[in-house]
Amino acid sequence: MRVLITGGAGFIGSHVADAFVALGHEVLVVDNLSTGHRENVPSAAEFVEIDLADDGLADVFERFRPEVVDHFAAQASVKVSTTNAIFDLTVNGGGTARIAELCSRFGVRKMIYASTGGALYGNPEIWPVTEEHPIKPLSPYGLSKRVGELYIDFYRRQSGLNATILRYANAFGPRQDPNGEAGVVAIFSGQLLRGAPCTIDGDGEQKKDYVYVADIARANVLALHHGDGEAFNIGTGRGTSVNAIFQTLKAVTGSKADARYGPPRPGDVRDIWLEYAKAKQGLGWEPTVSFEEGLRQTVEAMRAAG
Repeated sequence: MRVLITGGAGFIGSHVADAFVALGHEVLVVDNLSTGHRENVPSAAEFVEIDLADDGLADVFERFRPEVVDHFAAQASVKVSTTNAIFDLTVNGGGTARIAELCSRFGVRKMIYASTGGALYGNPEIWPVTEEHPIKPLSPYGLSKRVGELYIDFYRRQSGLNATILRYANAFGPRQDPNGEAGVVAIFSGQLLRGAPCTIDGDGEQKKDYVYVADIARANVLALHHGDGEAFNIGTGRGTSVNAIFQTLKAVTGSKADARYGPPRPGDVRDIWLEYAKAKQGLGWEPTVSFEEGLRQTVEAMRAAG
């Protein structure tokens, strides 16, 4: 199939592009490279540097005529969203509306949308969190990703757009930027490999769900042919504290660096992990890479990259 991936030069999107190329699909990556990197794009994929707001994006759709659009391009930082909510909404809400409109206009068979599970539901009432949990985001980021879901639902009702929404837990793995705003595993790995101390937000006992990027890529592959019209949590059903991450990474890297503690991060959910039973039934998906193995692979990749 012809698959267009927005944000395919980024951390998750590039792994998904690799997976689609490996299966023989014709892949076109569009990315403005604001946070992505050209070298992440597989050599077998076509690449167009363009912003979602650029009028020329319609020309890309018209030329390539994608059968599937996998939408990853986003403002992905909770911290940034709390300081610049308008920018966050413009990119995540407005950008997703633009992609959904183009999918409808050019007869795309299916849209796959990268939403959030970690920031969508707010403070959980039950654990693990299911897709039926009330949606009460604590940050503009969670809110803007929900707006994207609602735009997709609007185009489904208006023009019959078929879509699968994947609500990710905290993704981690190779290619995540250790100097970025998001991704505690990447940030701590980079600092510990340099022998630098790590700053833990709050008391470090907050627990989140961490899912390895290869498992996320597999969920996208399965969504090509399954899960029409549905939203699925993509997580592990397990919560891991930031303190535990630090101690495990310290052992894996052999670092002697210590942890420092700072204030809690604004807009952050303290404890959340996701139930994946619906994804298992509707997509045939479940996590296969353990958190500990994922940490080892992440550190090895970071070491190899220098």
